[in-house]
Amino acid sequence: MRHKLSDAQVRRLRLRSQALAGPRPTDVAAVVRQVGALQAQATPAARLAVRPRSSGPDAGAVTRACNEDRSVVRTWAMRGTLHMVPAEDVRWLVALLGPDFTARNRRRREQLGLDDDTCARGLRAIEEVLGAAGPLPRDEIVRRISDLGVDVDPKSQALPHLLGYAAMQGLICRGPDLPDDEPTYVLLDDWLGSARDMDGDAALAELARRYVRGHGPAGPRDLAAWAGITLGRAREAVELIIAELVEVEARGEPAWLLADADVAELGDRERSVRLLPNFDAYLLGYRSRDDVLAAEFARRIQAGGGMIRAAVLVDGRVAGTWRQRRRASELEITVEPFERLPRSVRTALDEEIADIGRFLGTPVTSTSG
Repeated sequence: MRHKLSDAQVRRLRLRSQALAGPRPTDVAAVVRQVGALQAQATPAARLAVRPRSSGPDAGAVTRACNEDRSVVRTWAMRGTLHMVPAEDVRWLVALLGPDFTARNRRRREQLGLDDDTCARGLRAIEEVLGAAGPLPRDEIVRRISDLGVDVDPKSQALPHLLGYAAMQGLICRGPDLPDDEPTYVLLDDWLGSARDMDGDAALAELARRYVRGHGPAGPRDLAAWAGITLGRAREAVELIIAELVEVEARGEPAWLLADADVAELGDRERSVRLLPNFDAYLLGYRSRDDVLAAEFARRIQAGGGMIRAAVLVDGRVAGTWRQRRRASELEITVEPFERLPRSVRTALDEEIADIGRFLGTPVTSTSG
């Protein structure tokens, strides 16, 4: 008989899975490996996603991991979105997920003037220019592939879609950022070198394994939402590793943890207060936010479109939003709680704000909205 978890227990276990509570990794690659992947479409937010999940690294360490050490790589993966993933996972993730997303996005590419022939010529041109002079930023890629007869309107979404297509074909990935965080792009083979490759059931099983480790307890519907795959494929993925899992009941449905997960924290009521950045994996890693975000506050986190606001997390529930603004030599952080917060939470928030200053290497001040 499977163990029935309360909503609070589910949240505590997920906080542990995401390294937002309990022991935290001490290096950047270990953080990304624990969660499976971190959203990376906004570079400052991607750096900040490492902070509440780690003990020791600062923003410079994240930059070095991406730009120099190459222990993590940014490429288009889950849901066809730019993610920061462990370097050893890039090849099999792209091979597993890329074909579906390139097929799904074909109509949109055609609307942008990127028919199959143009994409094929574009990939050849990108390979030539990056092979000769990579890494390169977008504007320079546009100019150089134009010289090779591939014209892309730099003011449209055509180039991002072409670059995403090239990444999901396994040709390119993000390279080192320029000093102002402007992205550059490189050939994946040049940047990564050797990495583990898998295909078929082995890759699908590893996707489920990585997901459950970093998000459990979770079920196939959660995996499908996170990875952007069909529910049928997600169920198949879970079944491939079922012998490695422990089944529990979460919100009336079956969910799974890895069999070697430490479930002693079911009774752990240690207070957890974290400031999560925009697009955080805790809010984008499951099919629903109902158990962590009250319906009356949902639009304050996501008013519409794809923007996910920075969140104040208290014991696994979203208790407010926060924002930052640069003022001269200081960073001003404004916290906007949904409701009045207990003194113990406010004290923990002050510690979180101070840690953001430590992480970014800048003095911080705080206000309450």
